[in-house]
Amino acid sequence: MEITKLQQEADEWIKNVGVRYFNELTNMAILTEEVGEVARIIARRYGEQSEKESDLTKDLGEELADVLFVVLCLANQTGTDLQAAFDAKMKKKTERDSDRHQNNEKLK
Repeated sequence: MEITKLQQEADEWIKNVGVRYFNELTNMAILTEEVGEVARIIARRYGEQSEKESDLTKDLGEELADVLFVVLCLANQTGTDLQAAFDAKMKKKTERDSDRHQNNEKLK
């Protein structure tokens, strides 16, 4: 699915189920909270922190989807075309990093 379609799907959900968008500042705070939940799972499951019993049922995919949803909402609210922004970013990264990572001894 293209990012544009994801933005449309999030917008339709907000309009039909969510009543309205939270304001941008509230959504930024929610995004920070959701990223924190992802960080907690990563730190405990893949990092050096021990995982608590209550963390074992946490679903990383679900938490990442929460992050994505809020990002889509913020993009919609601010008139950002994420597909165009992502395409431009990938082009920039490809041009900038075409040899950089291939020649990085740390990655071999």
